[in-house]
Amino acid sequence: MVFGFGGDRLFAQESAAPKTEEAAAAAAKAKSEPQNIDELRKDAPRVFLDGERLDLNFIKTEIQFVNYVRDRKEADVHVLVTQLGTGSGGREYTLAFIGLGRYEELRNELKYYSNRVETSDESRQGLVRMLKLGLAPYAARTPIASVLNLGFAGRVKPAEVKDKWNYWLFSLSANTRLNGEKSRTSSSLFGNVSVNRVTPQSKFRLGLSGNRDENRYDYEDYQSTSVSQSRNVDGLYVYSLGEHWSAGAFVNVNYSTYSNIKLGWTFAPAVEYNVFPYSISTRRQFRILYRLGYNLDNYLEETVYSRMKDATWSESLTATLEFKQPWGEAELSLQGSHYFLASKDGAPAGFKLLPPWSFYRFRISGELSLRIVKGLSLTLEGRYNRIHDQLALRAGGAALEQLLLRRTELASSYSYQLRVGLNFSFGSIYSNVVNPRFGSGSGGSGGMGGGGWF
Repeated sequence: MVFGFGGDRLFAQESAAPKTEEAAAAAAKAKSEPQNIDELRKDAPRVFLDGERLDLNFIKTEIQFVNYVRDRKEADVHVLVTQLGTGSGGREYTLAFIGLGRYEELRNELKYYSNRVETSDESRQGLVRMLKLGLAPYAARTPIASVLNLGFAGRVKPAEVKDKWNYWLFSLSANTRLNGEKSRTSSSLFGNVSVNRVTPQSKFRLGLSGNRDENRYDYEDYQSTSVSQSRNVDGLYVYSLGEHWSAGAFVNVNYSTYSNIKLGWTFAPAVEYNVFPYSISTRRQFRILYRLGYNLDNYLEETVYSRMKDATWSESLTATLEFKQPWGEAELSLQGSHYFLASKDGAPAGFKLLPPWSFYRFRISGELSLRIVKGLSLTLEGRYNRIHDQLALRAGGAALEQLLLRRTELASSYSYQLRVGLNFSFGSIYSNVVNPRFGSGSGGSGGMGGGGWF
């Protein structure tokens, strides 16, 4: 049994016990030979760390009883670290320890919870403590076990966790940006207030945000000022109906000069089914979400359909498949939506039925990160939108300045994005050395541009 601490929680996971004979033989061998750490490390487990936003230099500095390798094919232990946001604004880290080769039957899983109020240093120290616990059973099978000690930080007093805030979390943020030169200045102001409450049974989220962007140009005889503004209220409530089902509703109120919305609001009940249990969502998900929405929009300017307001009913279906496995990561999402009822005069009464393909949108997006062979990995990312539901488009079109600055939404029947990456590395398989001199980058220009000083 391996124990781990995360915040004020204690977790225990069953793992395969190391072979007693093998551990005893390793210890006897270590006792009969001089305690040379470098020699002991030669037989230490080789570890491949696999995860996003990990402080690898810190981990390698703090955990030195294993060897780190750059390729899974060379590893004895594959540590797959996945993470999700928690209701308190922290992170839930799931650490899967996957034994390979001689450790194939030794597998384990631990969890670590970071808090929103923790500094990055506190979070990485907590993650390192959990990594040490998970790697200890592998090191116990090698001679390096003779120089390892298992400590206990303090006595744990059994007590019920009491939260005086009852899981409520409040956040406020404000950001401003100003830059310019002789003929151009630009400024941006953004503010956000959010209220969240997340429990195992339900999720509540309410956010208010506002944004203002301004660009000014003064070049020879040309002078211009362009402003874009938006206000938004987003709400969500979800209630758990078991390990596979959830039900809830979305609400949105918004104002946007870009989208020609003077005042728009949407209320949309929804239901979701996850083929896999939610409890293993850090490793795999297959979610199917259905939304039924009522929308009421008032426009700043007359639309291409000669309307100043619209009341509509819409529906959407989204299927999302996600995998995080030792061979890599994959995500595929399909979404279809359409308006099927619209009011005749803009008022929320007297609806008429719309043909299924009169106003619709279809989206397909995917990401794939795949380890092909030793040292070679492939990354694919793409998104395609088929658009035919732009009810709020301005009738008068857009001026050249608005086009260049993207100050107004334009008519389009499609949009796409595509990224392909291929990475190949070879050479030494070990990566134990940490050298922070001159920073962690590849260096060179020092901020002086592509040509450096000369």
